[in-house]
Amino acid sequence: MNVVLWIAAGLLAAIFLMGGLVKATQSKEKLVTDPRMGWTVDFPAGLIKTIGILEVLAAIGLILPAVLDIAPILVPLAATGLVIVMIGAIVVHARRKEYQPVVMNVVLLVLAAFVAIFRFGPNAF
Repeated sequence: MNVVLWIAAGLLAAIFLMGGLVKATQSKEKLVTDPRMGWTVDFPAGLIKTIGILEVLAAIGLILPAVLDIAPILVPLAATGLVIVMIGAIVVHARRKEYQPVVMNVVLLVLAAFVAIFRFGPNAF
């Protein structure tokens, strides 16, 4: 089970690191033109950057604390934070009637919840 949790955390970290860096470093004007980022038109630039930074921090928090054995409790906390972010993403996409992203958000939410539950519980560090 430990290997499966590491794979899940690594996958989540890669996805959120890439997505978070895009949101944190690109201008709102550039993000609005990306077909996958249409939702950004409804949000202020500062909030988009904040979401990006939170995603990057969560990606780091999924891996580094366990690898360095420094405060490994941060791993399930980072996963829980991603669950919260995904709930928000699901609400935003559903309100905009963007159903394809909702499916991906649900998959990521389930994966993050899986890591959080098992790293808090039976497979804690």
